[in-house]
Amino acid sequence: MSKIEIKKASISDLKALQIISIQTFSETFAEVNTPENIENYNKESFSEVHLTSELNNPNSQFFIAYSDSEPIGYLKINSGKAQTEAISDHALEIHRIYVSQSFHGKKVGQLLLDKVIEIAQQSAVDYIWLGVWEENHRALRFYTKNGFFKFDTHVFILGDDKQTDLLMKLEIHKKS
Repeated sequence: MSKIEIKKASISDLKALQIISIQTFSETFAEVNTPENIENYNKESFSEVHLTSELNNPNSQFFIAYSDSEPIGYLKINSGKAQTEAISDHALEIHRIYVSQSFHGKKVGQLLLDKVIEIAQQSAVDYIWLGVWEENHRALRFYTKNGFFKFDTHVFILGDDKQTDLLMKLEIHKKS
């Protein structure tokens, strides 16, 4: 397997980010949701306008994982007012960690999570938090294995379907 590189994304990465977003979201959730809900979510959440707004938000950061210059996954982090829930100003939200199905089990998700932890340890946050669909058992195992624990739930609307996300967090221990 070739070396995986993680690079901070900018507006020049918009097209690559859009392609990997639609691909990975569809791969992960299409089998267990209606085609209409998946298509509408992809159109709204991963449109050029929406992704441009997210990329330009000073409280959000994107990192793209590459293998042989091909985007294979990405990470989106939110802080401050960019967080999708008003959890804490002293927290960092993992809004998305998506990895191409062909790279599942190859430590790409771990590299992206390690990047968030590194950023959190260098900042003034007490913990990292995220929302993960209660039916996404693979992701739940991954986050639990990495020390995350459930602290609440919220409703995630996917088209006409109300789904329950488990809110999970990981306490951050500052590096000295």
